[in-house]
Amino acid sequence: MFALPVAALAVCLLARLRGSWRTSLTDVGIVYGTLPWVWMTLLPGSRAGSAPARVSLVPLHDLVTMPAPEIVGNLLVFAALGFLAPLRFAALASVPRILALAAGCSILIEVSQYAFQLDRVSSVDDVLLNTAGAGLAALASHRWWLVRAEEPEAAQSVRS
Repeated sequence: MFALPVAALAVCLLARLRGSWRTSLTDVGIVYGTLPWVWMTLLPGSRAGSAPARVSLVPLHDLVTMPAPEIVGNLLVFAALGFLAPLRFAALASVPRILALAAGCSILIEVSQYAFQLDRVSSVDDVLLNTAGAGLAALASHRWWLVRAEEPEAAQSVRS
């Protein structure tokens, strides 16, 4: 309930400090769009610490039994990162780079779930879905990457 006003305030404050609305909006969007999902994936289950850590390394094995809301949730974990990171960081403005970043972050989460014995299953399917969600979101914002890449050239031709 309070997250949106706090995010808007953070964008305004950062924009005043930095002088750039675009970078402030993308920075806050990445954090506010990703951090709650990551937090939820790292919440301990009811038997955390006492239940043995569980791992599922067979691709698509868990996916066939996974409920639809869980699939959608896994797709959304890094969607904000996939959508906004290429707009903020020119070095990430390619789908393979976003896929690599999302896969790395997702593997880190799954390893953390296993290492901290959070009573969760560390699954390769979660990594695949998290990565796919970031990739799809990156494709959705691809149109604006090109605009950003053309901006310096357009500004340079105006100066000439």
